[in-house]
Amino acid sequence: MRKQKGFSLIELLIVVAIILIIAAIAIPNLLRSRIAANEASAVGSIRTINTSEVTYASTYPNHGFATLDMLGGVGGAETGAGLLDAVLASAVKSGYAFAVATGATTPASTYTVLGDPQNSQTGQRHFCSDQSGVIRYDVTTAIGTTTGVSCNATASPLQ
Repeated sequence: MRKQKGFSLIELLIVVAIILIIAAIAIPNLLRSRIAANEASAVGSIRTINTSEVTYASTYPNHGFATLDMLGGVGGAETGAGLLDAVLASAVKSGYAFAVATGATTPASTYTVLGDPQNSQTGQRHFCSDQSGVIRYDVTTAIGTTTGVSCNATASPLQ
């Protein structure tokens, strides 16, 4: 009788079961890692916007602070200063939606940056900052709206 080479059905089923167990353990960790990476990217984006706001206000003192579309653009003008890359100036980056609202006076002496996750798969925390430069977060609700609600001082500051 000839001895056959290869794996038996039982051996293949055991290997498939082990792979499924490893996948069941790894996928939730991967999702948590993605959320943490998106949140870190959102904080970095808000820091970039804060820096761009200060640069814009010092470059164009007669205008003050600016909105996202004014901070982006091709550069060299008040309406497109080129301080932000096109991805961040488009208001959506790494699963977060960003909005900047400025004060009603001219020159604008205040601004508010809001960063909210697009859904629960992209992030858990809502971030905000204002002209003070302090980045705050809240896990329960969105901190503000795109209509210019100020950054809530009761929200927890990042450490």
